[in-house]
Amino acid sequence: MSTETSDGEDDLREQVTNFLRRNFPQIQMHGGSAAIQHLDREKGEIQIALGGACSGCGISPMTIQAIKSRMVKEIPEITTVHASTGADDAMGGSDAGGMSPSFPGETSESDGDDEGPQAPF
Repeated sequence: MSTETSDGEDDLREQVTNFLRRNFPQIQMHGGSAAIQHLDREKGEIQIALGGACSGCGISPMTIQAIKSRMVKEIPEITTVHASTGADDAMGGSDAGGMSPSFPGETSESDGDDEGPQAPF
């Protein structure tokens, strides 16, 4: 790997870290954590793991959805976000178990512009 690619990945990793700090301080305030597990700059893919109090938290699917929708809008180099919690892994799933949270009156059709549910913080 060239130094230029390494520097670019370090810059992108820093952008993601700053994004998480700036947009989701409540994760830490509630005893949770968010960590970059894998970053593939060439593919524009990132794997984020939520831990601590996020594992098993009832609103973690909303937090995951918010991270996914906001990160791709704020960081153009990121095109795909995979996020999970320890609870997802324990249940044999990943990427929030492949499911999105649903709410009464919500349809399953998406127009692509929906940012998903907002976390209650």
